[in-house]
Amino acid sequence: MAILSKIRERSMFLIIIIGLALFAFVLDPSTLGDFFNSSKVNEVGEVNGEAISTQEFAKELEQYKQQTGGRVSEMQAAKNVWDNIVRKKIYKNQLNEAGITVGEQDVWNEVINSPSVQNNPQFLNEAGLFDEGKFKTFLADTKANNEQMWAAWSGYMNQVKNNAETNTYNKLVTAGLGASLKEGETEYLIENTKLSGKFVYIPYSSISDSLVKIKKSEIASYIKDNKSQFKVEAARDLSYVKFNILATPEDEAVIKQNVASLIEDSLDRNNDKRLGLKNATEYKEFLEENNSDINLDLGYKFNASVNQTVAKDIFAGKEGDVFGPYKDQGYFKISKITEVTKMPDSVKASHILIPFVGSQAAPQDVTRTKEEAKILADSLLTVVKRRKSKFADLAKEFSSDKVSGEKGGDLDWFNYNRMTPAFRDFSFTNKKGSLGVVETPFGYHVVSVDDTKNNQTVLKLATYGKQIVPSEATENAVFQEAEQFALAISKTDDYATLAKDKNYSLRSAVGLQVLDENVPGLGNQRQIVSWAFSGDSEVGSFKRFDLEGSYVVAVVTAETEKGLMPVEKAINRVRPILTNKKKAALISEKLNGSSLEEIAKANNTTVRTATNVDLKNSSLSGVGVEPKVVGAMYGAKENQLYKGIEGNRGVFSFELNKRELPTALPNYEANRKKIAESRKRLTFKIYEAIKKASDIEDNRANMYVSN
Repeated sequence: MAILSKIRERSMFLIIIIGLALFAFVLDPSTLGDFFNSSKVNEVGEVNGEAISTQEFAKELEQYKQQTGGRVSEMQAAKNVWDNIVRKKIYKNQLNEAGITVGEQDVWNEVINSPSVQNNPQFLNEAGLFDEGKFKTFLADTKANNEQMWAAWSGYMNQVKNNAETNTYNKLVTAGLGASLKEGETEYLIENTKLSGKFVYIPYSSISDSLVKIKKSEIASYIKDNKSQFKVEAARDLSYVKFNILATPEDEAVIKQNVASLIEDSLDRNNDKRLGLKNATEYKEFLEENNSDINLDLGYKFNASVNQTVAKDIFAGKEGDVFGPYKDQGYFKISKITEVTKMPDSVKASHILIPFVGSQAAPQDVTRTKEEAKILADSLLTVVKRRKSKFADLAKEFSSDKVSGEKGGDLDWFNYNRMTPAFRDFSFTNKKGSLGVVETPFGYHVVSVDDTKNNQTVLKLATYGKQIVPSEATENAVFQEAEQFALAISKTDDYATLAKDKNYSLRSAVGLQVLDENVPGLGNQRQIVSWAFSGDSEVGSFKRFDLEGSYVVAVVTAETEKGLMPVEKAINRVRPILTNKKKAALISEKLNGSSLEEIAKANNTTVRTATNVDLKNSSLSGVGVEPKVVGAMYGAKENQLYKGIEGNRGVFSFELNKRELPTALPNYEANRKKIAESRKRLTFKIYEAIKKASDIEDNRANMYVSN
């Protein structure tokens, strides 16, 4: 099943492209080259009339996946590549319209002035200065002799060009995004003007929901009047039942018995003696011959790192004792004590790290060979053995670990599992004051064991483990159960009742979009999303899917086409808005009176006070944040009654008693500058605005959904 799941995760559009190309080749081999001509390949989309071909998209997608090392999913990669292509085309179009070109010389200057090129020792002359000629020679040689590296450099230079185009356009736009002194003054007044007054607040909750009726036609009208808020992409809703393939108690009993049989010696099918773990001495060979699902780990084990259900018994044992079978993290295990000793649980140590060419995380300026690094480390060890006081100074001078080097090589306290194995073993098996040289993947370490604490018993265990997995019979039984449920769905429209009758958990996945890959509750299941949008799927369609460790029977329960959100989908969002509007009208009818006191008395409430509120902090005491009401107060005349102001939580009437203006400043240059700088930082919004105004057609769904 694991292999089948991986096959299903593969991208379909590359298979389609290859298939069509081979078909064309069979008909006429000369057409193979023409097939990938952009004029003959289906388009992935368009940006302002410029086509994005399948070939262009597939090429960039493959490059992106190589760059990321497969660390992103297929659909996430497709999304990132699409966004990058759209961005490039939008900016290129803007620059073309402005008559601006980013030329090869501009790109070259950006490349050679980058720190990674300028400071690379490979491109420096005898005086330690950057030599452009050396860099050109390097690129020429790379292009001729190293195809892979040249591809990387070409990609880097293309990226530099794209960035240069983006930055050029943004700089041109932001150069005009200034601010006036009047704007600075206005902002200062808005942020610092204090308002005080009185108000009457009648909450929407004072009117029962039952008194307000909302018709579907009203919701439809609201959606139509506010189209920009209710634009939606095509979506599908699913319901599904998941049938987990889990080991039964009978399966566990068989696995446990098989593991137990490996403790003592026995005879195999040919009546040849088979060593059990108790008498085995070659533990790696034993695990391999008996198909252990866990690898041999002969590191020291502390009590806390052993399964606590058996730790007490194991740590009371002696060398040669075997324990189990016991259940641990999805496995049945048997463990043999191979060594008993004493060890601290924490060590304080210092080191001097000497890396060499090829060692892990070695700095770029390291040129010493492994042999030279060993000689240097041994020399340093000789020095510190004679005079331990020299260790700190030598660490600061020679160690490539700059963090600890600045502290004289001090690594502070660490536990057994923190360090790389060779370093760990030296630190924990030697006494306080010990010195030595240790080789690890990072280079050679001159190590000083400075202190130890909490000495205790530790063990080495040879552990055999078998994963607890369902048997073939169990998997077949679950498969039959899922098949029978799918068959039953085909005979009824009421699948919900069917699932309830069978005591199945029916789950929902609402609002799946065509390029989604995650199904709530199931994780990355692109195959299910693709099926839901395929040409032969409609409301009521169902299918059984084979997943890793389970089967799923899914049903399409609703379809939403691209356009405006359907009334049924918008009800929960629009109903509260219209309900409050109708409640506001009912409340406004009761705001009778020529003063706040009369209005309050008529509505059996009180007059409240607002003191020193402002537009920046539009919170009214005892009510909450009410920007509409405070905004109305800001523009109101003093000592005048205002009624029927609709807020977030209710309807307000108020009187502004005092507007306290801030002290005038000699000038508002600081405020003007702050506004201008904030505008120049909004390059993302600049792009989003251009993108919104662009004509973008996205047809990626045609590549990832079979019709």
